[in-house]
Amino acid sequence: MAIVSKLNIARSSLLAAMAATTIITSGCMSMGTKEVINNGFIADEQTLKLVPVGSSREQVLLSLGTPSATATFDREVFYYISQKRERTFEFMKPTLVSQSVLAVYFDKNGTVAKLSNYSMQDGKVVDMISRTTPTGGTELTFLQRILSGGASGAAAAKSLLGGGNKY
Repeated sequence: MAIVSKLNIARSSLLAAMAATTIITSGCMSMGTKEVINNGFIADEQTLKLVPVGSSREQVLLSLGTPSATATFDREVFYYISQKRERTFEFMKPTLVSQSVLAVYFDKNGTVAKLSNYSMQDGKVVDMISRTTPTGGTELTFLQRILSGGASGAAAAKSLLGGGNKY
């Protein structure tokens, strides 16, 4: 009789563990569909028709909204940036699938001179190099200070060994 009840307890705890594992893993999976994350300005053909070449800056702002970035060099440019990222599981980092930049170039009169669409293939990878300037002198470790001797080494050894403090 005792063996049968131990088997029933083991079977029920195994079923409970399997149910808990199923619930936990189902929360992590998205049932085979990828989560699509869109960020930024998404341009469609109808919206782009609202700002043909020759449109004013105000018409661009009313139709497309505030740009993601602006640049002022030889002429002013509005940049509308969008990204599409996907991830299969909730806990994974999203991967960049596509990125586009709509550039609206203005002439000296403040009217649209040209519209350009740039994608990931048009971009360039920029290697960020950390350039640090070395400082003069050396920085000694605690052990190097003790072994180097001198007043600072002796004072460090006394403070380490508790010599110099009288109670």
